[in-house]
Formats: sequence, C-alpha cells, structure tokens
Amino acid sequence: MRIAVIGAGNMGSWLVESLCLDYEVGIYDVDRGRLKYFFNSRKFLYHEEILDFSPDLLINAVGLDKTIPVFEEILPYIPQGCILADITSVKSGLAGFYGKLNRPFVSTHPMFGPTFGNVKDLRSENAIIISESDPEGKNFFREFYEGLHIRVHEFSFEEHDETIAYSLSIPFSSTMVFAACMKKQEAPGTTFRKHLDIARGLLSEDDYLLTEILLSPYSLDQVEQIRDRLDNLIGMIKMRDKEQLKDFFHLLRNNLGLEPE
Repeated sequence: MRIAVIGAGNMGSWLVESLCLDYEVGIYDVDRGRLKYFFNSRKFLYHEEILDFSPDLLINAVGLDKTIPVFEEILPYIPQGCILADITSVKSGLAGFYGKLNRPFVSTHPMFGPTFGNVKDLRSENAIIISESDPEGKNFFREFYEGLHIRVHEFSFEEHDETIAYSLSIPFSSTMVFAACMKKQEAPGTTFRKHLDIARGLLSEDDYLLTEILLSPYSLDQVEQIRDRLDNLIGMIKMRDKEQLKDFFHLLRNNLGLEPE
C-alpha cells in the first residue's frame, strides 16, 4: 500500500514514523523545512509528485481549520479510488463533505494527541473510528491502532462529537477556569504544578481547535454541569457544612471508582 501523509506537524510526523517501515510512505508539507528529517519515506515538494506517487491512502494531518481546504486542494492529484483519511478531533462538517465527494473515506480520531500523549507507549490510549467510513479504511486503521495496543472504539459521526463534548469540553473548561484564576505563586505545591503543566499544555493548542471543542453543539450542557457543581460547592463552603462536604467527597470518589467494594 502506498500512503501519502499531508502535514508534517506532530501527528503527521508520528504517522510517517509509525508507518514507513511497513508501507511505502510519502510526506508533503507547505513548509519544506519540516521535511528534512524524515527517513524511509518520500518527500513531496510539489502536488504533481503526489500524482506520480498515486497513493492508495491519503491521510490529512493538517490543523482542524485547514482539513477540508487541503482535501479540496489535493483531490486533483490523487486517484479516484484513493481512500481519504482525516484524524481530526472534531468532525464538524466532514460528514457532509465526504457525502458530496463519492469517494472512499475513513475518519478516525487518535485520542492521545501530541500534547499529552506518550507516543512511545500507547497501551493505555484510545482511538475512535467513524462507523460510516469505508470498510477497507476502517480495517486498515483498526489493525494499525491495535498493532500499537491502542483500544479502538467505533462511533458514528454524531456519536463521536457527543463523546468528545464529554471527554474534552469538561477537562478543557475546568483547566481554563484554573488558568483564569492564576496568579504568581513563589512556592507552588505538587498538585498545583501538575495542574499548571496541564494548563500550559492545553493552551499550547491551536485557538481554532479549542474554539471548535467549546462551540460544539454538545458542549454547553457539559460546561453548565461544571457551573452547577461549583454553585453547590460554593454553597457548602459558605454554610461551612462539613456533613454535606463529606457526602460530596463520597460522591466524587464513587464517580471515580475509588470507593471500596
């Protein structure tokens, strides 16, 4: 199989390195300086070279806001039967885009990302494959992920965005609230430093990605839950209600599976 990867950022680079020993892989990026350190792979400087390569699978690994425009730019240079693949964390607009193309596609979401995931050891990580995808594309990514011991889940486009609203909007919003309350502290404790590292990692992400996560149609309910829980906690603190706080801690531990059997 010949695989072309578009975008030599963190995820695109990881894909090339992970695939190049088992497949014929080529990489393209508008920033040619990013291509100099790749081995065991072809480096495309022009779209016409992708046309000559004639990939069986095209993996679009550019930023979320550029995914559809880059597909539209590259389409004239790939065969009709080439499977189009995206790895975006938000699928807004992609179902409609693929539906108009009449081309095979596979949409997937490696949920470990370059910011927090350890790409050298992915045994505790997860990935989603969109159920509407082409069977051949689904089989390829399932085998690829499972070969790296990544747990694979299959969701529809809609189910994916509902799941991501829960798994990303809650931690994203909570971390942003932490960052909004930030002040310089000379002697931060261990817990504070861990939260600080998470906040710095999150805010190193692209603004477009953060915005799309928070503006997902499924995110508002999740963020409102944070507000409601905070209101409850504020009430307990104001009333200095130790019994309610103990019950609250019990609920939290139960939610996290920390209560003894």
